[in-house]
Amino acid sequence: MEICTYFKSQPSWLLLLFALGSISILKFTLSLINSLYIYFLRPAKNLRRYGSWAIITGPTDGIGKAFAFQLARKGLNLVLVARNPDKLRDVSESIRSKHSNVEIKTVVMDFSGDIDDGVRRIKETIEGLEVGILINNAGMSYPYAKYFHEVDEELLGNLLKINVEGTTKVTQAVLGNMLKRKRGAIVNMGSGAAALIPSYPFYSVYAGAKTYVDQFTRCLHVEYKKSGIDVQCQVPLYVATKMTSIRRASFLVASPEGYAKAALRFVGYEARCTPYWPHALMGYVVSALPESVFESFNIKRCLQIRKKGMLKDSKKKE
Repeated sequence: MEICTYFKSQPSWLLLLFALGSISILKFTLSLINSLYIYFLRPAKNLRRYGSWAIITGPTDGIGKAFAFQLARKGLNLVLVARNPDKLRDVSESIRSKHSNVEIKTVVMDFSGDIDDGVRRIKETIEGLEVGILINNAGMSYPYAKYFHEVDEELLGNLLKINVEGTTKVTQAVLGNMLKRKRGAIVNMGSGAAALIPSYPFYSVYAGAKTYVDQFTRCLHVEYKKSGIDVQCQVPLYVATKMTSIRRASFLVASPEGYAKAALRFVGYEARCTPYWPHALMGYVVSALPESVFESFNIKRCLQIRKKGMLKDSKKKE
C-alpha cells in the first residue's frame, strides 16, 4: 500500500519516465537473453535433411574452402564451383583425403566471364542430384579503398557482375531443383559493410552490391518459406582472408574455419544473421554510436588503407 501511495503522490511526467525506463530495461534484458540463446544454446539444424548434396561457389580459398570442409565433415556430398580448375582439383583432393566417403563434383565457372555458360554447366551437373544447400560465397571487393571516381571500368564491371549477377543467376539455377522436393537452404554471403555499418566510404560499389544481396535474400526468404526453402543472408564483418587482406585472426577477426563453423549453426533460421558472435557484438556497439563518430573513425581508417594500396601500386610500376 505504501508503494502505491508513493507512486500516486509523484507527478505524472516522472511516472511516465519511470514507465519508459522500465520498458527499455525489459526490452534490453529480453534481447540479451534471446542473443545468449541464439549464439550459445540454440541447436543447429540437421543439414542433411535438406538433401544429400551442397553447392558452394568460390570454394578454393577463405570462407568458401572452410565451408566445403565443414559440410564434408557433416557427410554432405559437394558440388564445387570456381574458375581455376587446378585449385578445384587441389581442394577436392584435400577434402577426399580427410573425408573419403564424400562425393565431389566440380564446375569450372568464371564469374567475371560468361556467367550464362557457367550457369548452364551447373544445371547439367546437378541434374538428378538431391541438392539441399546452396552457398553463394563467390564475391569480390576492392583491392584497397578507393574514391568512387578512381574505380576503373573493369573493376566496376566485375564488382557488379560477380556480386550481383553471379549470385542472382546461380540462385535461380538451383532453386528449381529444390522446389521439386520442397526442401532446401540457400545462404547468400552479404557483408557487414552493407548491413551493420551506417556507411562504408571508399568501398561504395561493393557496399551497394552487398546491399542488393541482402534485400534480394530477404525477399526470397518471404517468397519461398512456405515452399520449404530457407533463404538466408549472412553478414560477417572482418574475416582473415585474401579478399580482406587481413592475415591473422583475433577475437574480432574470425578465421575462415571459425566463421564457417559458426555460420552452419545458423542455416535455416533468420533471414539475415551475423553468425560469429564477436561480429554481432561489434555491430551492436557501432549501432549505439552516433553515425558522425563512426564515420569519422572509418574515413581515417579507409584513407590509411588507400594510402598503403597506392604505395604498393606505385612500387609495382617501378
